[in-house]
Amino acid sequence: MPRLRITEIFHSLQGETRTVGLPTVFVRLTGCPLRCQYCDTAYAFSGGSYQSVAEIVEQVGQYQARYVTVTGGEPLAQKDCHILLTELCNAGYEVSLETSGHIALDGVDHRVVKVMDIKTPGSNECERNHWQNLNYLQAHDQIKFVICHREDYDWAKQMLSEHQLDQCCDVLFSPSYGQQSYHELADWILADRLPVRFQIQLHKVVWGDCPGK
Repeated sequence: MPRLRITEIFHSLQGETRTVGLPTVFVRLTGCPLRCQYCDTAYAFSGGSYQSVAEIVEQVGQYQARYVTVTGGEPLAQKDCHILLTELCNAGYEVSLETSGHIALDGVDHRVVKVMDIKTPGSNECERNHWQNLNYLQAHDQIKFVICHREDYDWAKQMLSEHQLDQCCDVLFSPSYGQQSYHELADWILADRLPVRFQIQLHKVVWGDCPGK
């Protein structure tokens, strides 16, 4: 029976992406091979408890929400994540996957909205980007850059142009919480007229660094 190691399942407002502000059930899987310097979910690197896919879907259903986000850690580090994603789609949810982008996305159910990070130099994991994943993105997917400083912004702007990312799907620029000024990043985007969406982490504005929100 397929099962996954789960750190937490909780109901909150979506803090990022195209569905920001919408009530969403988050399924946080345990474990991540990366160690981004700004990571705010290091508590999900280890621990957790095993649950079957059926148990997870049943628990998600208790919240009576329309949207479900599977996140981590890095959810795709657990092979049965693909089964969970498909079962959530089969149950009628609008499902998104938050992934660091260093594991191949070719096996992800086509109904899932993939929110893929491209790691900037400021993350300290830039060399782990799996650029072939750009070939597996659909129009409904999203690419996210977390910007730590001006050098990150200039690098992300170069990648945006070099790979014509805005022709692929929505592109999000997000200031690293506590590192990059919101106002400064917004001004850079406007000055350069970039075809990207500026976003902040709404949940941190509302609840701060409270885990499980």
